[in-house]
Amino acid sequence: MQGRPNPLAAATLPRLVQAAAERWAGASAVEDGAQCLTFAGLAEAGLRATRALLACGIERGDRIAIWAPNQVEWIVAAIGIHAAGAVLVPLNTRFKGAEAGGVLRRSGARLLFTVSEFLGAKYVELLAREELPQLERIVTLRGEAAGATPWQDLLALGEKVSEDDARTRADAVCPDDLSDLLFTSGTTGRPKGVMTTHAQNLRTFVSWSGIVGLREGDRYLVVNPFFHSFGYKAGWVSALLRGATVLPQAVFDVPAVLERIEKERVSFLPGPPTLYQSILAHPDRKQRDLSSLRLAATGAAVIPVELVRRMRDDLGFDCVITAYGLTESCGVVTMCRADDDPETIATTSGRAIPDVEVRCVDEDGQEVPRGEPGEVVVRGYNVMQGYFDDEEETLKAIDAAGWLHTGDVGVMDARGYLRITDRIKDMFIVGGFNCYPAEIEGQIYGLSGVAQVAVVGIPDARLGEVGMAFIVPAPGVGLTPESVIAFCRENMANYKVPRRVEIVDVLPTNASGKIMRFALREGASATGSPAS
Repeated sequence: MQGRPNPLAAATLPRLVQAAAERWAGASAVEDGAQCLTFAGLAEAGLRATRALLACGIERGDRIAIWAPNQVEWIVAAIGIHAAGAVLVPLNTRFKGAEAGGVLRRSGARLLFTVSEFLGAKYVELLAREELPQLERIVTLRGEAAGATPWQDLLALGEKVSEDDARTRADAVCPDDLSDLLFTSGTTGRPKGVMTTHAQNLRTFVSWSGIVGLREGDRYLVVNPFFHSFGYKAGWVSALLRGATVLPQAVFDVPAVLERIEKERVSFLPGPPTLYQSILAHPDRKQRDLSSLRLAATGAAVIPVELVRRMRDDLGFDCVITAYGLTESCGVVTMCRADDDPETIATTSGRAIPDVEVRCVDEDGQEVPRGEPGEVVVRGYNVMQGYFDDEEETLKAIDAAGWLHTGDVGVMDARGYLRITDRIKDMFIVGGFNCYPAEIEGQIYGLSGVAQVAVVGIPDARLGEVGMAFIVPAPGVGLTPESVIAFCRENMANYKVPRRVEIVDVLPTNASGKIMRFALREGASATGSPAS
């Protein structure tokens, strides 16, 4: 309506919350079981959290961590952190005590929001042996734990701080202030803290949410964890930008997700390819009404064309958009567009988002010809400020010309559309030939009955390295290592054929849904079938 603030024009995350509250005051913003907040109610709850943080002496620039699953309190706490001018530090819900302690120490977090227990892990107890000299207080958003302050008690502390003081602090937040410090997943090495600002994130996700087609009234099931940019920035922040309702999902459980889609009329369901593959393979799928589904957004090194087709035909999505990004780029680099043809959407990750440059370069940093593989580099407003307290790693990642080196191998076509072929670190060499797991996996998906596949390189006395494939069969399909290897021999060059195949029930993934290849390499079974 005319005269109301436009959330898309917000300069900071606190101003976004306020603009959304004024534009969609009585509309549903978050629905989490019995807890439902309108946009106005969410802004009020966030202001209470800000008052509590000010009562604790939190200053602008202080780091505050959240170690909890997707739930409404996570969003409220984050809004309070941003409005206090502090820096949000999300922690991976799969972390053990030492991993969480490491991030808390390196970030210098003064306060931690957590829960008493999640999936059997008692987070406060896990930190008992950790030396955390800068951590002043632990707050449990749900439940109670010895030595921790319950959420309601913290909010009560804020009553001695006026609303005007809290609003003054929120208004003082600047677009170029750090909004968050997200630590990389650590699937390939030691996690590093990625620094990004309010302005960077808002500009990025105005583009993202517009391109995917998120709109007012959408019902957005956020399965991607809030500690990751996909669940946090492409999740509830994007919903605030567009007036969509957030439905937090703490754990990805296929029957529970199918039930929520039907009962809560979910229209938007982003996620990694493994999410859709799991839903498609589940026997309960056909018994559920999924007709409300409208929009899907996904991305990975390999997305089978058949998966995109089945997402449209079997799950009923009107639009499936693929994209590519990384934490160091605010989560987004390239995206397909809704009017792209199905083949483009299935086989590429789209083209650069507006005002961002993307190239594929050789080892010397020179752009390679279109159609040839090279490392993907990115330059633009979405490139991180750097790694927190790690100038050496920052200089390795961002060169003197401002290009972020992603470590991903890609091929760009004449239109500027990018196809990610692999991670540089995942590549293995068989008898002098470079092998990219994603390419091999894409070919194996052509074998009927393969639900999921992951290929890694393992040591070999004769060839140096060979491929090993881990296969999850579709329900009721009796795949064998021999049948997989026979298919590979018929459909790919000999050096690409996996020498060993193991049939497994599940592939190890982190909480973001990414396959943990290092775990597959470390646990590579010696009982696989050789392809001599």
